[in-house]
Amino acid sequence: MADENLIKSNKRVKEHGEVFTPKRIVNQMLNQPELVESLNSLSTTFMEPAAGEGAFLTELLRRKLILANKLSTDLKSYEANAEIVLSSLYGIELLEDNVKVLVMRMYNIFSHHYFQAIQKWSGKKNPKVTSSAMTIIEANMRQGDALKKATKDGRSIIFSEWKLLPVRNGVQKVQRIEYTLDAIINDKGPLDESVPSRKVEQLDLFGFDDEVDEEPKKRFKACKLVDIYKEEMEEVTD
Repeated sequence: MADENLIKSNKRVKEHGEVFTPKRIVNQMLNQPELVESLNSLSTTFMEPAAGEGAFLTELLRRKLILANKLSTDLKSYEANAEIVLSSLYGIELLEDNVKVLVMRMYNIFSHHYFQAIQKWSGKKNPKVTSSAMTIIEANMRQGDALKKATKDGRSIIFSEWKLLPVRNGVQKVQRIEYTLDAIINDKGPLDESVPSRKVEQLDLFGFDDEVDEEPKKRFKACKLVDIYKEEMEEVTD
């Protein structure tokens, strides 16, 4: 492991305490007996609050994609299972350059295993699958301070839950629901709570009360796993 770069610079270590975890330590930690059950589930969620360039997350992804391959019966089922795997992995990283590396490493590992699956089942690449994979990765790997639960400009860190809906007519759909990190930690509701649009009163220029529609609340539209990349929205009516 002598060729592993555990630091980028002494300045970064001093300013941010940045030291990367050696691969052998990552494997030792992930090989602990108490993690066996979680690692044998496609959907069990993992969150890395100081993700760096993804030492833990990329290894988790690799192991889970191998599991997805074993559990799949054809390319289509693998594509769905692989998207479910991606949707279960979350990371927060303080430094922008690390986040960019993390996103690309996650995508490259996904692409590598997807290519292997295409060869295994003699299929063809579906661009929707890779586009949706990148959408999930970018939504789940966030830049910010996990302790402050905020981005560098002070906004709340926002994550998406990818809720699998009941299969209907053989079709698996997912509902994307956004939460702030603070809401997740403190068991609060999502950003897009399903509440009806409501009227608000407003005084017009002539002193008469007038009713105007408030901006209608919107949420992500339920969609197939391979259509996540479309990020289609709909008005909340219920």
